[in-house]
Amino acid sequence: MPTAPEHAPHRTPALPLVWRVLAWAVAILACLAVFAMYTVPDFMVMLADQVWSCF
Repeated sequence: MPTAPEHAPHRTPALPLVWRVLAWAVAILACLAVFAMYTVPDFMVMLADQVWSCF
């Protein structure tokens, strides 16, 4: 009985290290920018006013 040919599993090529590091750096900078905005009291008041205006 013939056996089915074995195929190599389809793998997507991994991103180069430079692109992965760049993606992580952008994500971390975006998180730091968002967290920094929470330290500004005027921003927090404006955000609360916008949330309450939805109701």
